[in-house]
Amino acid sequence: MILVKVLLGLIGLGVVVFVHELGHFIAARRCGIAVEAFSIGWGKPLLKKKIGAVEYRLGIFPVGGYCKMRGDTEFQEAWENNQKGLEPPAGAFFSVKPWRRIVTAFAGPLFNLVFAALALSLIWGRGIEVETLENKIVLLSDIDGQSHPADQGGLRTGDTIVEINDRTINTYRDIQENIALNPDQDLSLTVLREGERVALTVRPSLDKSGMGKIGVYPWTEPVLSAVRPGGAAERAGLKPGDRITGVNGEDFPYTAAIYRILNAGEPADFSLRYLRDGRPETAALRGVEYRGGVPDWGVEYQTVRYRTPALSPLRALVRGGIETGKTLALSAKSLGLLFKKEIDLTQALSGPARITYMMGDIAAEGFGESPETGFSSAVSFLALISIALGFMNLLPLPILDGGLIVLYLIETIRRKPLNPKVISAFQTAGVVIIFGLMLFAVFNDILFFTTQ
Repeated sequence: MILVKVLLGLIGLGVVVFVHELGHFIAARRCGIAVEAFSIGWGKPLLKKKIGAVEYRLGIFPVGGYCKMRGDTEFQEAWENNQKGLEPPAGAFFSVKPWRRIVTAFAGPLFNLVFAALALSLIWGRGIEVETLENKIVLLSDIDGQSHPADQGGLRTGDTIVEINDRTINTYRDIQENIALNPDQDLSLTVLREGERVALTVRPSLDKSGMGKIGVYPWTEPVLSAVRPGGAAERAGLKPGDRITGVNGEDFPYTAAIYRILNAGEPADFSLRYLRDGRPETAALRGVEYRGGVPDWGVEYQTVRYRTPALSPLRALVRGGIETGKTLALSAKSLGLLFKKEIDLTQALSGPARITYMMGDIAAEGFGESPETGFSSAVSFLALISIALGFMNLLPLPILDGGLIVLYLIETIRRKPLNPKVISAFQTAGVVIIFGLMLFAVFNDILFFTTQ
């Protein structure tokens, strides 16, 4: 199963990289720049084929890619040979005007953003079946005994959130989306409490990953929808339809209560009370395994499934563009908070290994439910990664597309070529920065996998 997830992840990451490099490829050729090689993956080519003047490659390392243009390393060579100027041949990268190089550099990130918008438009245009939880909540303070924004705003366990800033809330997923995108902003909430509508104001705090949070869990009824073969629950004789009413002597009104029980430690054995066809029963779970600090009993609980309405092509395209813009704005905001040290870099920065795993995991789980769910999940995550790749490459850092755009803008303003030594030093600094970030990301990935 892990191999399948990795394979799916590599395919997905390859698609996003292909789109990025395709943008550079098309723009370069339209701007009169000769492309010598187009590669998906780095390192020695496993496969290669020359078509016309371009050699197409599949690298041995299946992460990343590149579009090699004629003369794109001339500054390094000029520096090494102590040249003060360049005389590039026709069709070389530095033979064209700076604005053409700017268009070529910008095209990669642009293609990523357009791809994301089209992918999300496809999702909204066909409508998707979503699995989520009810919009009824449990306060985190009931679990950890601490005060959170939800408590300060007057929310109570058992409340059902029906509106946030006049937007209708139908599921817990709607709550997550509205809270996560609005840290440190007052939100107007309407909740149903004992049959009455209550108006409240809550201000989400900022978590270490740059998202808003208010300190709530979804209220999930502890009714089993499935019992996985080989798990502790199956060994104990539990069946779908059973309702857990107590765990280790404590009442179990909702599934989040497990976190309160775990405050006393991580037991390997649990005693359960449950109802089967209205009759009280007991069971003992032995040798329970833990995943991410949570006991895995080998059960699944009942969820809410709904289908989003299929939009017309035009409305779907507009919605895809809006969602892409929102995600791009959130990325920019998170970067600003990162520099202010308000979010944790170890939480915010993922390397290629974790991204590949996450992409494959989401796709595999989705296809495990149904082909439609798998397709929607995979396409949505591809769009998210494509936006992240486009945004990252627009940053004005050396060697990234954004850094190159800055250089060519300076050249345009100066109306004369930059000194090869300056360009080469700029690019060398970029390599050091990117390499350092990659090492940090790989270290984060190792920590991530060792805690799974």
